[in-house]
Amino acid sequence: MIRWFAALLGYSFFRLPGAILGFIIGSLLDALSSKKGGSFQQVFKQQRGDQVSPADFELNLLALASLVIKADGVVNQKELDYVRQYFVQAYGTERANATFRVFNDVIKKRQISASNICTMLRARTRYESRLQILHFLFSIANADGHVSDNEVQEIDKISRYLGVQIPDFESIKAMFFKNPDSAYKILEIDRSATNAEIKTAYRMMAKKYHPDKLQHMDEAYQKGAEEKFRKVQEAYEQLQKERGF
Repeated sequence: MIRWFAALLGYSFFRLPGAILGFIIGSLLDALSSKKGGSFQQVFKQQRGDQVSPADFELNLLALASLVIKADGVVNQKELDYVRQYFVQAYGTERANATFRVFNDVIKKRQISASNICTMLRARTRYESRLQILHFLFSIANADGHVSDNEVQEIDKISRYLGVQIPDFESIKAMFFKNPDSAYKILEIDRSATNAEIKTAYRMMAKKYHPDKLQHMDEAYQKGAEEKFRKVQEAYEQLQKERGF
């Protein structure tokens, strides 16, 4: 496909920024070649619409993953394996291997702009997709069985750049930490909430994290959405048992 040739060509001249730019330009050319009579403006609008294929921000997502992996100063093999497995599931072995040839170099680089990457993703993705990006990044950090403070700080920074609201960040974060307040944080409520308020919060969070909102994305992202949805259900059931309602 043109997008991959352009990405590799861009990478050979300008490393990661060139690969990202080449991939986007190649995607536009792919779309033009497959859409007879379509204008460049129409294709560009389609590429920048809400329902953008995960392939369009694949390299950006890998770059963010590399920032999280390097956040605690150690490139952990379990975290690397998690990312590889995730991308193989999302994109297939052949494409994942091709992408990882870029990724293996990215994790060695010291200067990646989270701000620039997130600005691009924020303009090209739905809000629920960005929530799934956060869940993915926390899952990487947790692959070795522990999410460090440095990893939390890095993901928090990425979250703010992505325009994710603080309660949503705290909700997803709480899915990876076991403490007495986790269930409340997942549902985005305080301990002082009434039973009626807990029920209302559960309905709102179940709607926000429902897997159907990511039907436009690949299977790996949909499974991540199912995991978030399950955590919301577990949090609600935990509070039901604790309060007896």
